[in-house]
Amino acid sequence: MQRLLAPFRKIAALMLRKKTSAFVRHAKQKDAQQFAALHAEGDFSQSWSQDDFEGFLTDRSVIADVLCDPSRPERLYGFVLSRRAGEEAEILTITLARAVRGRGWSRVLLSQHLSHLTSLGVATLFLEVEDGNRPAMAIYQSQGFKVIGKRPAYYHRRDGSQALALVMRLTLGGF
Repeated sequence: MQRLLAPFRKIAALMLRKKTSAFVRHAKQKDAQQFAALHAEGDFSQSWSQDDFEGFLTDRSVIADVLCDPSRPERLYGFVLSRRAGEEAEILTITLARAVRGRGWSRVLLSQHLSHLTSLGVATLFLEVEDGNRPAMAIYQSQGFKVIGKRPAYYHRRDGSQALALVMRLTLGGF
């Protein structure tokens, strides 16, 4: 897995030195391997496999967008997956490579994804986020998400403890 992450770190470092901006595109089936590597780098208690992501990317109800280097759009720095059901959708996962966090790119990724969902007729979007994940909460709240519920012991951490999930909702429109 470390070998898979090495190219991300090198390219991310180069992007940061050159102050290159990122752009968002729709995901492709061939992105599954990089999705798995990025997800493994995230702070998730359980990473999803390449097979998991291949399944998501072939599911017609899943909408996936990726954050890329403009000069090399096959190199991914983050992604977001949502599952759509009629006029509603739920963010399944969103992650950004550690090397590019703190640059405001997660807001770019999420904002573009919200626009994509809106263009598909999604009116309401849901997600769960671990209570205490302040960076994620700040991003979601800046986009207008509101906490509508709680799920005790929803997340299982790597250390065996459990964490509360906050259920959030956003009414889309006007993007």
